[in-house]
Amino acid sequence: MVQRDSATWKRTTHALWATSLLLLPAIVCCGCGDDGADRSNDDSSKPADHAASPLHDSDNSGTDSPAAEPETAPDLADEFPPLAALPPVPVPGDNPITPAKVELGRMLFFDTRLSGDAGTSCASCHDPRLGWGDGSGLSRGYAGTQHWRNSQTVVNTAYLSKLFWAGEAPSLEAQANSAITGNLAGNGDPVMIEERLAQIPEYVALFQQAFGVDRPRYPLVLKSIASFERAELTSDDSDFDKFLRGDEQALSEESQRGLAIFRGKGRCIVCHNGPLLSDEKFHYLDLPRNEFFEQDPLRQIALRYQHYIRGVPEEVYRNADHDLGLYYTTKRDEDIGKFRTPPLRYLAYTSPYMHNGVFPTLAELIEYYNQGGGDDPRQSPLIQPLGLTEEEKFDLEEFLLSLSGSEIRITPPVLPLYKPME
Repeated sequence: MVQRDSATWKRTTHALWATSLLLLPAIVCCGCGDDGADRSNDDSSKPADHAASPLHDSDNSGTDSPAAEPETAPDLADEFPPLAALPPVPVPGDNPITPAKVELGRMLFFDTRLSGDAGTSCASCHDPRLGWGDGSGLSRGYAGTQHWRNSQTVVNTAYLSKLFWAGEAPSLEAQANSAITGNLAGNGDPVMIEERLAQIPEYVALFQQAFGVDRPRYPLVLKSIASFERAELTSDDSDFDKFLRGDEQALSEESQRGLAIFRGKGRCIVCHNGPLLSDEKFHYLDLPRNEFFEQDPLRQIALRYQHYIRGVPEEVYRNADHDLGLYYTTKRDEDIGKFRTPPLRYLAYTSPYMHNGVFPTLAELIEYYNQGGGDDPRQSPLIQPLGLTEEEKFDLEEFLLSLSGSEIRITPPVLPLYKPME
């Protein structure tokens, strides 16, 4: 976590305001295939009469008023699922976590032999040294390709019901399958993967120990990787988690003021709510274009290929030059360019931000929202100019940084070798 000198931001009213925040009941209470999941909970589910909604009160756009005066912007948190510490990791009944599965899954996560050319592993795009993403605005692709989207962190994805930026996968097991077999990701063949693993005696023994089978099976590969992610890639020790669990000193004064902005004038709570700080709904934001995509024919080819394999209508395929998001699944015009709200936990380690990786820093991202996003009239009506002062933007960033706990670092395991058949 980056430490900052906050002395220049001290004011005589900070102590009183920080104390008042602790009394807010809503806080101290008690985040590439069509899976057919429900995707009706997006912007279109919002009331049409936004002017009548307290979430669109004209006071929310704000003017440059002192951050220490909370009455300048209403608290919006009561309208949404409360912010809360993370609960225990949900585990599906057909894939209980066991130490043997976790050990096997950890090895498979780092093993490039799950890909078509034996050159790409899960860790290639989800590197523990890079926030369990890949540290680039746009992800790498399978050999001979380049991806057109940002690689999200896998930390805390065990809590998500919709994985990938457009929510195509309903579980970690389904996500692993899409990543391993996807043409632009691992491009692996399940039969070939089974044959490779079957010629590695250590893997044969590990599958026997974890599942009681006589040889490796591809569906069990997916269950093992998912078990590893659920068991070891959870971050719930942030300063904000400690604050929510009763440690009143866990958040700095700046972070507590930022929390009030998050819940009120900054309007972040409108989409980033609940324990994950994500509504898991789909919204359209008019983001700037990523220059790396604009200048890279391989990324443009990958996007056009996505249009084709996802079966968009001919006229859309011929004219689209940008990521269509949720539309790939629903084929509804109103879903063009919509993406699932990303969780905010662990974001201190996961820059650049957004589905196209266009913002290298939190400060740039905050300023984008402060200006009211882009100019496209199709942009979500939830995005409005905020009028945050420089101090308020600083405090908001401090709060966002408080959502990240200890960095999760895992040394890649030593992987077993092939043994020729006898």
